Amino acid sequence: MKAEEKKKLKEIIVSRIQETKGEIKELKELVKPIPLDASIGRVSRMDAINNRSINESALREKEQELKKLKRALENSEKENFGICTRCGNEIPFGRLEYMPHTTRCVNCVG
Repeated sequence: MKAEEKKKLKEIIVSRIQETKGEIKELKELVKPIPLDASIGRVSRMDAINNRSINESALREKEQELKKLKRALENSEKENFGICTRCGNEIPFGRLEYMPHTTRCVNCVG
């Protein structure tokens, strides 16, 4: 991988980390408990509980994504960054640009 590509990927990773942290912050607000004294109807309360479950799932996914991005940032300094962990071939730059936390090429994912 070229030095300029590596630099660009690091910038993308840092940017995505910041975005993901913001999304996590928003999701944490949405999953706060629904107060019992909130004056909403029974159906609205059921909708709120359902939406909370969906947001909790999204929060878990974003937290996992953040861990992967942080790991990718750490690994970006390593010599083998951008090399498929399964076959040892270089992962195409476009794939890394889209999914900077990936450790496998398209052929080895499936």
